[in-house]
Amino acid sequence: MKLTDKASLRELFAKGGISVSDGQYDSLLRYAELLCEWNEKMNLTAITDPEGIALKHFYDSVYPFLSEGLAPDGASLIDVGTGAGFPSCPLGIFRPDIKLTLLDSLNKRIGFLRALSDGLSLGAECIHGRAEELGRTPAHRERYDIATARAVANLSALCEYCLPFVKPGGKFVALKGSDGEAELKAAGGAVRTLGGEIGLVRSYELPNGDGRCLIVINKIKPTPEKYPRNKGKMDKAPL
Repeated sequence: MKLTDKASLRELFAKGGISVSDGQYDSLLRYAELLCEWNEKMNLTAITDPEGIALKHFYDSVYPFLSEGLAPDGASLIDVGTGAGFPSCPLGIFRPDIKLTLLDSLNKRIGFLRALSDGLSLGAECIHGRAEELGRTPAHRERYDIATARAVANLSALCEYCLPFVKPGGKFVALKGSDGEAELKAAGGAVRTLGGEIGLVRSYELPNGDGRCLIVINKIKPTPEKYPRNKGKMDKAPL
């Protein structure tokens, strides 16, 4: 598998004001190769063409963080329901100072993520578990500067999954599709209940015209102890 050639990839990222070094390109190329190799053994992604990987996985993961300067130096970041490592691992290629924790409920994906972290020298901690359980443990509850998630659940549920991981003063960064603002209207109660405050809402388009919405929720106070609830309670009585 070949990633989009270096000149084309640099041109793509330049549309978002992002420069790509030779080393970063090589890491993205290796990422694409590992993604496609492992995708033959398990379902990691339906997007396997070079242009799609470059735009919808790599650019889509990196652009919102870098364009808004969302991660302070040396920040600790947990990617909840990371799947094939998006958005955290492409971000880690551009920001190797960030301390990555990759959480996924499917153990076979963790095998891929460990191979990916080792192959790209990301130094990520890869954890098999459920967010609603891990978010109640002292080792992870309110221990991170940033929690993030992409294409995991509706925003109200995502807040309950992610905000318990964030320390007061940190932030939850949600990468949503074009319906993100509508989801936010329905999630206002969840944001407040879980100790958050809306910090940034920005709708934008990828270079191909696909709509996206970046939502940043600042953690202004501790999450009440009873959250997160188990999935059954979350489904039965959403916040």
